[in-house]
Amino acid sequence: MDSFLITDDYVELLLSDLLEQYGYDFTGYSRASLKRRISRLYSLDKLLSFAEFRYKVLNDQVYFKRFVEQLTVNVTEMFRDPSFFRTLREVVLPKLGTYPFIRIWLAGCSTGEEAYSISIILKELNLLHKSLIYATDLNPAVLEIAAQSMFAMSQMKQYSENYILSGGTDDFSKYYTASYSLAKFDDELKKKIIFSTHNLVSDHSFNEFQLILCRNVLIYFNRDLQHNVLDLFDESLEDLGYLALGSKETVEFSRVSSKYKRLKGEKIWRKVG
Repeated sequence: MDSFLITDDYVELLLSDLLEQYGYDFTGYSRASLKRRISRLYSLDKLLSFAEFRYKVLNDQVYFKRFVEQLTVNVTEMFRDPSFFRTLREVVLPKLGTYPFIRIWLAGCSTGEEAYSISIILKELNLLHKSLIYATDLNPAVLEIAAQSMFAMSQMKQYSENYILSGGTDDFSKYYTASYSLAKFDDELKKKIIFSTHNLVSDHSFNEFQLILCRNVLIYFNRDLQHNVLDLFDESLEDLGYLALGSKETVEFSRVSSKYKRLKGEKIWRKVG
């Protein structure tokens, strides 16, 4: 069951299966990352042969779902990279606060920690009532988790520290109620979040936004796909809007780079046209 059994050819076979059978296009994803994730799943599930593995992915809906989850899962936490959230709180959102309405797209929202973090900041800036956060992901399973607004109680100490480092001054625990091993976040925070599936590879722009966040998703894509996704974000972002990417991602060298000016310190760009 060693990972070397998953060869490059096997990876390509699985990718073409996914595209033909389900319309999921992973062909632009980084091969090294996909191979690691597929190999991990293969050894975890202790299947007898690659043929059996492939058969299950193609014919067993439940297993197919698990397969896509393993390929797309992103590790996340609330107020991850606190200095980034501090910049949102002190620079970006106050600027957008002068607008009559704020539309935010969080692409690749995973299990929703980032969406609730933004919702908390908007509430503290008294902007939540006139904001809408569209939180999208390719993976329907993580969206189901996100919509429950429940996270592990064991994470709260870390999240609370992140919150304070990001400029939060309230008692973080006022935003959730503890229920056994879970923290259930207030419904008020969720009211302004719309969770829905969106495939960055194949789906189009669906609104015009003032702020788009897509952090640590592009690193899984090859260069062509990164450029296509940045084009999609550019189409979806209004002039003077903000685009936020992950720490290893950039707008530079893309087709749209000339329209964007980077803020000091963070991977946030303003669209200056």
